[in-house]
Amino acid sequence: MPFIIDMLGTFAFAITGAYKAIQYKLDWLGVLILATATGVGGGILRDVMLGLTPPVAFNTPAYIIVCALASIITLKAQHVIKATWNYVLIADALGLGFFTAVGASKAAAMGASPVAIVCMAAVTAAGGGALRDILVSEIPQILKSDFYATAAIAGGILFVVLRYLGVESIDTCTIITTVFTFALRVVAMRRKLHLPQAK
Repeated sequence: MPFIIDMLGTFAFAITGAYKAIQYKLDWLGVLILATATGVGGGILRDVMLGLTPPVAFNTPAYIIVCALASIITLKAQHVIKATWNYVLIADALGLGFFTAVGASKAAAMGASPVAIVCMAAVTAAGGGALRDILVSEIPQILKSDFYATAAIAGGILFVVLRYLGVESIDTCTIITTVFTFALRVVAMRRKLHLPQAK
């Protein structure tokens, strides 16, 4: 089940990357690169920062295949994807929750500090989207709008709190963190929540 959720999250993330590439009228290679950067960029950044090399995405072909598939589907069915964008965002929110939990659990397994655990949760969940925006010369959305990285940080903090309260099972912490982050992201989307902007 975790692998399926992981692939679903990667697929949803990759679609958002491919769709942005199409909006910028990039060529097919550009679509693939942006989709892949969004789909697996956060995980690659996390693994490199934790010293886990080569990154998991390079050792498991399924990740790149899923990103390539998302690119093809987005190119061929962009009008359908636009019409069902709300469902893509729900899948994206599920991926956000799962990647937040995975990032936190990997850092915890390596004995990282609480601050590092929260940082790895946020990097895993939001790093790909930041790379996507940087590649098209935009200020990353996570820095100026949307309740995205904030939800990942909150999920990472929850993971640390659960461990502090004595929840020893990584699986239990992962499930609770995933559900919490997913729910927080969905509520934020529904109610259009965001942090105050600097004036």
